[in-house]
Amino acid sequence: MSNPLLEIQELHVQIEGKEILKGISLTLEKGQVHAVMGPNGSGKSTLSNALLGHPKYQITQGRILYKGEDLAALKTDARARAGIFLAFQYPTAIPGVSVANFLRTALKARFGEGFQPKEFRKEFKAAMAAIGIDESFATRYVNDGFSGGEKKRHEILQMALLRPELAILDETDSGLDIDALRTVAEGINRLRGPGLGILLITHYQRILNYVQPDLVHVLIDGRIVRSGGKELAHELEAKGYAPYESLREPTKEIITQ
Repeated sequence: MSNPLLEIQELHVQIEGKEILKGISLTLEKGQVHAVMGPNGSGKSTLSNALLGHPKYQITQGRILYKGEDLAALKTDARARAGIFLAFQYPTAIPGVSVANFLRTALKARFGEGFQPKEFRKEFKAAMAAIGIDESFATRYVNDGFSGGEKKRHEILQMALLRPELAILDETDSGLDIDALRTVAEGINRLRGPGLGILLITHYQRILNYVQPDLVHVLIDGRIVRSGGKELAHELEAKGYAPYESLREPTKEIITQ
């Protein structure tokens, strides 16, 4: 029996001496989409940063296993080369670096000798067309002067070309109007498949109207207090997080879909 794509075991994480994650456990298989939902300050972004090995986030207890391998010894760049991708909530601008050059460099780092420069332009243009990005985008500087929707579409473009096995989408819906949200969601759904596992971290239910999750996890005060099917997201939309604020011990209600 093969190992799960991602297995988080009783993960405790602190930053600057303050504990943020207080014992998270989660198992994600290839081909699945798991949504992690929680209010501001619940630890959602801490989880994504810990998974990619941000040096400010210290794991004090527990393990993160990727395809059965403990990630503790791997730095961020090694995790990325291994097929882990993070779409940032607030992508950083890189003035002076074009989108095309940025992605060419990223693909070379990801695939090494397997990177085919001659094929890059063809794949790049095809990916832009599939996501609905104009070709002029290629010569613009990375996230410099981009709208919120353009920044998020650029994240999806990176994801399409880098072909990760595990994609962590940290509030990809943040700051998007309804048209941009639909475009980004369509991009995610186009990339979804048996070779990719997606951890979709969000505050709101609205993106889940377009990207149907296999499981939803409610994160409160650094703990997953409930897990269930997509109906749980609708319950959160209707009732908010208040009913879960007092919960401290995890419970599971897995809903058959």
